[in-house]
Amino acid sequence: MTEEEKKQIQQEIKRSETPRAASVEALRILQASRGWVSDEDIRDLAPLLGLTPDELDAVATFYAFIFRRPVGRHVIFVCDSVSCWVMGYESLLSRLKARLNISMGETTTDGRFTLLSVSCIGACDRAPAIMIDRDLHLDVNPEKLERLLEPYT
Repeated sequence: MTEEEKKQIQQEIKRSETPRAASVEALRILQASRGWVSDEDIRDLAPLLGLTPDELDAVATFYAFIFRRPVGRHVIFVCDSVSCWVMGYESLLSRLKARLNISMGETTTDGRFTLLSVSCIGACDRAPAIMIDRDLHLDVNPEKLERLLEPYT
């Protein structure tokens, strides 16, 4: 870990009730500077939080927004909740896969996009929904995809 990462993590620990309570934020700090959280990162971070590497890995793998393997410059999360399924998830996903020439969980050959599912974005009233990085897009349909992807290409 860099000194700056350690400093930020220590600040999160101080703000938290216990070091363990800072786990998600500590993982986010590492991911922000590295793009993802490696096994080595888990081993290095766990003692600072009073966790075993296995315990911290369980936290990291529980959250969809913590990446445990390298991802593209832009991550597209496709909500696969019941509401999104009913409102057109399958056609949206088909168009995305064809447009990017990848399957769910894969990254484009140029490293620009990774396509991931997420169990709920929390926008059921405006389904189907996707997130590109931290940008939420609602009422998405296959015809809107080109316009949505344009700023990220």
